Amino acid sequence: MARHVIRVPDLGEGIAEVELVVWHVAVGDVVEEDQGLADVMTDKASVEIPSPVAGTVMALGGEVGQMLAVGSELISIEVEDAAGKSPQPRAAAAAEPPASSSATAPSASAASAGPPSAGAVPPSLPAAPAPKSPPLPPMAAAARAAPAQRPIASPAVRARAWELGIDLGTVSASGTAGRIVQADLDAHLAGGGARPSRSAATRSAPATDATHAIKIVGLRRKIAQKMQESKRRIPHYSYVEEVDVTEVEAARAELNAKWAAERGHLTLLTFLVRAVVLAVREFPMVNARFDDEAGVVTRHDAVHLGIATQTPAGLVVPVVRDAQANDLWANAAEIARLADAARSGKAVRDELSGSTITITSLGRLGGIVTTPVINHPEVAIVGVNKIALRPVIRDGAVVARQLMNLSSSFDHRVVDGADAAAFIQSVRRYLEVPATLFVE
Repeated sequence: MARHVIRVPDLGEGIAEVELVVWHVAVGDVVEEDQGLADVMTDKASVEIPSPVAGTVMALGGEVGQMLAVGSELISIEVEDAAGKSPQPRAAAAAEPPASSSATAPSASAASAGPPSAGAVPPSLPAAPAPKSPPLPPMAAAARAAPAQRPIASPAVRARAWELGIDLGTVSASGTAGRIVQADLDAHLAGGGARPSRSAATRSAPATDATHAIKIVGLRRKIAQKMQESKRRIPHYSYVEEVDVTEVEAARAELNAKWAAERGHLTLLTFLVRAVVLAVREFPMVNARFDDEAGVVTRHDAVHLGIATQTPAGLVVPVVRDAQANDLWANAAEIARLADAARSGKAVRDELSGSTITITSLGRLGGIVTTPVINHPEVAIVGVNKIALRPVIRDGAVVARQLMNLSSSFDHRVVDGADAAAFIQSVRRYLEVPATLFVE
């Protein structure tokens, strides 16, 4: 047998170290070539490290949450020797009956580690070597080792399975090398395989004062660092304005009734994007990034709009590039694509960086007023609250109108309060008279 060492790769852009987010294997596991070994994170991008060889895991180079230097040992794998002998699977794996293997398209990893899946860690190698058996074909070896392996799934899949109360050990995998993908969870749910929810299972349990220490790693740690940096560096100035969205909602309904089947569905967010793009022309100081260490504010002509998106792993901000150059449907399609990529963990680094101004919304949970935190090093963020039907006096009569608040924050070092208020008032006017959204 030979020992093959896999080192932390150089992921470019001057990155000197990465955070170990999740292990997909344990010591003693038999792995196949191209099987995912671990997820590491740089900034907000998570990268899965595949195995270049087939063999048995001998040692892991770190613990989840640990920072590893580029070039340091990530994992060591025992591989077949020059005589062509396959690595021996663990005794427990050899004792299991053969299982069928499956192969499908690969699944991308998520931005952060999810909760642990069910399934026990297999036993370690025996002290005394068992008698050697004739080498198995690769597919047969994988089939024999499969029953003892921890279920293979991305952090996003593990997080969703945890929330749904699904034991990943009971889910049939359709991904490459036996990886469980989101479609497998859907199929499992359709077959009635989900366990009772945790709340239902524990409703009758007696109250305890048990505590649970949860290590902050991966995307959750990046979010914590980002929010801390933003609040520490930026003096936030918040401004709230009420917007009558009755007319724009009526226009949206008309456009969807006529064009949704052909061009796609429009949400209010796409109209807000258009309003922000137009208002930025009048107030370019809000479409900027501030390097406070160098003392330089960089204003942008193009609007690279960040769309704060909640994912199973935490909040990320995918970026709609050149939003000013797109029509309503193009922006709607791009927002939907980026949101899907973020939630499935497939968004790449370039799609999660470089925004010049951000929109954040809690949708139906938006409440009346929020105080959004600026996405440093930007200088402005526009927050959307929920739409509610409220009484309004118009022409001396009380009428029902659809109203919504915009709760926004600005970096008061570079955006004066008057400019911030005027910017939001401009956005409001565009939304309240939707015809103006289409006049250049």
